[in-house]
Amino acid sequence: MTGPPAPEAEVHDDAEVVAQSLEQPELFARLYDRYAPDIHRYVTRRLGDGAADDITADTFLTAFRIRTRYDLTRANARPWLYGIAGNLIGKQRRTEVRALRALARTGTDPVAASWVEETENRVAAQAPLAGALAALPAGDRHVLLLVAWADLTYQEVAEALDIPVGTVRSRLNRARRKVRTALGADPAFVPDTPEVI
Repeated sequence: MTGPPAPEAEVHDDAEVVAQSLEQPELFARLYDRYAPDIHRYVTRRLGDGAADDITADTFLTAFRIRTRYDLTRANARPWLYGIAGNLIGKQRRTEVRALRALARTGTDPVAASWVEETENRVAAQAPLAGALAALPAGDRHVLLLVAWADLTYQEVAEALDIPVGTVRSRLNRARRKVRTALGADPAFVPDTPEVI
């Protein structure tokens, strides 16, 4: 009598998933299951719900297509996926800046209105922040939002954007300073937030 088939070996890290997906493409769905909700939330916050579904799908489709180029020494695919999503967001940068400027001008955030209680009070307070974000250079804004909204570490941001960690630090410092100034804080008296590793 034969028993049930042996379960597949448990895949513990993302590099193993990517490597095994070269022979068994269906395994790539594990990365989707692990990271799609986070990517979707991040894209929704940046571009709104309408674009989030498409960008999220395109992120994983692109990742699947280029998975042979994945650096298998990196056990965590999260920064790689955020990097792909960031490139796709970058193609819609005008949409993002327009939305931020509209929020700054009107105080109405259609993204937050769909999931935040008492949106009128909270969104009105966000208008100056939206204006400050819209005024940032794209690279600085992208680094700031990957840290603030996607909770990536400096190293993960560096991997996602394929830039040195020092560049991440300087862009983040510059972005924080500009946002603080735009919000009325004197940057000379506001200490930088400690790095989260």
